[in-house]
This record gives sequence, C-alpha cells and structure tokens, in this order.
Amino acid sequence: MSVISNQTTFWGYRRANGRVGVRNHVIILPVDDISNAAVEAVANNVKGTLALPHPYGRLQFGEDLELHFRTLIGTGCNPNVAAVIVIGIEEGWTKKIVDAIAMTGKPVAGFSIELNGDHQTILNASRKAKEFVHYATSLHREECPLHELWVSTKCGESDTTSGCGANPTVGNAFDKLHANGNTLVFGETSELTGGEHIVAARCVDESVRERFMFMFNRYQEMIDRWKTSDLSESQPTKGNIAGGLTTIEEKALGNIQKIGKCQVDGVLDKAEMPSSRGLWFMDSSSAAAEMVTLCAASGFVVHFFPTGQGNVIGNPILPVIKICANPRTVRTMSEHIDVDVTQLLQREMNLDQAGDKLLEAMLATANGRWTSAEVLGHREFVLTRLFESA
Repeated sequence: MSVISNQTTFWGYRRANGRVGVRNHVIILPVDDISNAAVEAVANNVKGTLALPHPYGRLQFGEDLELHFRTLIGTGCNPNVAAVIVIGIEEGWTKKIVDAIAMTGKPVAGFSIELNGDHQTILNASRKAKEFVHYATSLHREECPLHELWVSTKCGESDTTSGCGANPTVGNAFDKLHANGNTLVFGETSELTGGEHIVAARCVDESVRERFMFMFNRYQEMIDRWKTSDLSESQPTKGNIAGGLTTIEEKALGNIQKIGKCQVDGVLDKAEMPSSRGLWFMDSSSAAAEMVTLCAASGFVVHFFPTGQGNVIGNPILPVIKICANPRTVRTMSEHIDVDVTQLLQREMNLDQAGDKLLEAMLATANGRWTSAEVLGHREFVLTRLFESA
C-alpha cells in the first residue's frame, strides 16, 4: 500500500487566497537588474528576508517583457512566500508587480529608486521588511489535505541510471499523486525531442493534444530559424554522453519516465499557473535553474529533481528534492542527494518502494525539513529570456 491516501495530510501555511505553502519566506524582489544592490542591502539589514537578484528587466519588450512580469509576479504569488518587498528603478513597473501580488491577499509593498535614491529607498524598504518578518514569524502551520500540495519535476545531468531508476521513481510517485488529485507539472520541451508523440498520445483530449504540439512545434521552429539541426553541444550534453546517453531520443525516452502512466490534463506556457488539478505540461527550458524558477513562478511548492551524474541546483523559494540511482554519484556527491534509490537497479528494492521512499521525503519536506539544496545554500534564481534587449 502507498504511503499516501485520501486521508494523508501535511502541515503547511495557508495563505489568504486559499493556497498552501510549505515555506514561509519574506522575499526582497528586484524589478530590474539595477535594483539588485538596493535589494541585497535590505536583505542584509533585515534578518529573515531573502533577496532574489537577477540580471534582467531593462529594455525588454513584447512577449519577453510579458514573461518577465509573469515570472516575477508568479514568484511573489507563490504560496511558499509570506510577504514581498518589491524594489524597482521607476514607479510604474514596480506598481504593476505590487498590484498583481496584492491580489493574493498577502502583504506586499513597493519602492522606487528614482526621485528617492538608494539610501532613502533602502531605509524605507528595510522598515517595511522588518514589519513583514514580524508578520511572517507569527504565522503557524496548519493541517492540510495532501491534494493541496503542488509538485513539479525536472531532471538534470541525466545518465543511463536516470532513465532506468531515478526518473521512473518520480513517475511512480507522480502516478500516486495524480490518482490522489494533486496538481503536477513537467516540461523541458527540448528533451522531449523524438518522444513527443508519446506525450501527445497521453493528452486527455484533442484540444490538449493540439496545444501540446503547438508548444513543441514552436520550439522546433525556433531551432529551424537558427538553421541548426545539430544540438550535439547542448542536447545531449557532454555529461549526458559520458553517462551513456548518445542521442536526444534516448534522453527523451528517459525524461518521459518522470510522468509515469499519467494522462496529460493541460498545457501551460512559461510561468503560467494551472487552472485545475491534474498533470500539466509547461513549455520550458531544459536548463535546470531556468526550469525550476519557472515552476516556482507557476505556483509549485515542492520539486522532484532526479539526477544521474549529479546536479547541485536549488531555488530560493521552491525546495528541490534530489533523487539518484547512480551509486558513484551517491558516493561522491552524497551531500546533495535526498533520496538514494540505488537499490532499485541492484534489485534490492522495487519501483513501488522507491516511489514511496520519495513520497516520504516529500512529506518530510512539506512538513518543514530542509532539502540538501536548502541546507547547502543553493538558491539559483534564473529568469528565462526570449529576445535580445531593445
């Protein structure tokens, strides 16, 4: 019997909009790259806050600018965030992000540097951040039904043990969570190449199938525009090849193992939020930090990250649980691995047991236990760009 059932609960932070988080961060969020110094100064002044510096936000336009706003707003709206300070160079864009986050009902305040300067902005934002930390630390966890837990997945530094061990472990856990009514997401559009027909066949109906193929074909058209059918320097990566994966098709077949036997219930663009329960595909980069950042911006609160050769990725607000079936990686990078499933390939554990071991780690994480990435301070926050700056 699985470790989860309709009666399984976890202890989370219920937000004003009804969503449930498993962390309680007060974040200091820059609108643009030139506000990073002020953001980091506020986080240095006020303990218990978390700065999220990034290199973008100036002279972006069109869909790229829309994605920039969607990612920052989604990050602030994530249920793992209790309160938000937004700092930007000018008032208009800062207010746009503040107003959108405020719709969740959580405390949020914005400060603009123009006409105020760094010193005054940092002072004002620090005072408000202190109030928000007092607010956040007065909140208490409450018991919540498991189906309210949103779980994302992405793999990294894959090898043969990924497709045969770690990824199927995630797939087994996803099958159980999907049956339980949880909200799930997978992506990595480029890493479905050669296996896209398998995902298309899993789509719940024709409209979802058409939406999925639109996203996949859009990616292929981008590759064609650059007139490069050879992705050998990036897909598979040199690390993948060293681990025994020789083609993108092999990598895709292993990647798809992460969704188990689930049907695909819906399709999202980058950093979009699901509108219902079930398994969603999100068009997204295969770059680890970018994809995990998009998952956080889409509202997911726990992340499954199977790895073969070993990847050290984390995220500031989305706890990343690492799963590995490669005994060498578990031995040489043990401090990064949360769930060791090497026994699966040694036939000392079956797939159900491996999936349950991951679900046990998920529940511990949801109830407050830090992941290895959190303990080690891995807080990679990387925005996805579509265009050059104007």
